[in-house]
Amino acid sequence: MLAWRQIDTVLLDMDGTLIDLHFDNHFWQQLVPARWGASRGLDLAQAQAALDPVFAAVAGTLNWYCLDYWRDTLGLDILGLKRELLAKIRWRPDARPFLEALRLSGRRCYLFTNAHPDSLALKLQCTGLDRYLDGLYSTHGFGVSKEDQACWQALRQTLAFDPARTLFVDDSPRILAAAGEFGIGHRLGILNPDSQRPRQVMAGVPGICDYGSLIPALLANPVRTDPGS
Repeated sequence: MLAWRQIDTVLLDMDGTLIDLHFDNHFWQQLVPARWGASRGLDLAQAQAALDPVFAAVAGTLNWYCLDYWRDTLGLDILGLKRELLAKIRWRPDARPFLEALRLSGRRCYLFTNAHPDSLALKLQCTGLDRYLDGLYSTHGFGVSKEDQACWQALRQTLAFDPARTLFVDDSPRILAAAGEFGIGHRLGILNPDSQRPRQVMAGVPGICDYGSLIPALLANPVRTDPGS
C-alpha cells in the first residue's frame, strides 16, 4: 500500500488518527449543545439545530478548532467542559504499535494537528503521545488551519522535510486533499476515526482501519543511514 523506501518523514494528525475521535464527536455534538441549550430552555435536539449553522459557518477555518473562539461565541467554559470527559480521551488501539514501529524503522515522526494548544495539552496529559514523536506542531502557531495552503508553507519553513518523501496521515478528506495540493508525496486516510460510528468512505487516497496492516512492510524497509543510502 505504501512505498516505504520513498518515505523518510511521517506527519500525523491527532484526533481520529492517533486518538479516538469519539471524544470530540461526543463533546461537540452532545455535551456542548446540551449545556448551551440548558441555559436557554432548549432540549438537545433544539440546541443542536440552533448550533448547526453556527458551527458550519466556520468549518474548515482555524476558528472551528479554537477553544477561545467557542468560549467567547457560546459563553461556555470549553476547556472546563472538556475536563469533564477525560475518561473518553483514549488512544486508537492500533496507534501505539504503529508509532513504535515508525521509531524502530528510523523515520522521523511529527504530530501536525489543528487542535488548540490547550486541547493538545489536555490530550498529552491523558495519553503521553508526545513520548512517541520527534516534535509537535499545532496550526494555531501558524495562524491558519491545515485546510489552507499557507499552513503547509509555514510548516515547511519551520520543519525541514521533503514533501515528496513525506507520508501524511489524517481522517479528513478535505485536509488530505490540501496536503496533496501542497505536494505531499504519500497520503493515508483513516476510515474509522470514531470507534462508535460506521466507517467513512475515503476517495482519492488509500485508507486503512488498522495500522497493524502496515507494520510488517514498515519494519522490512527501515531508513538506511549508511553512506550508500
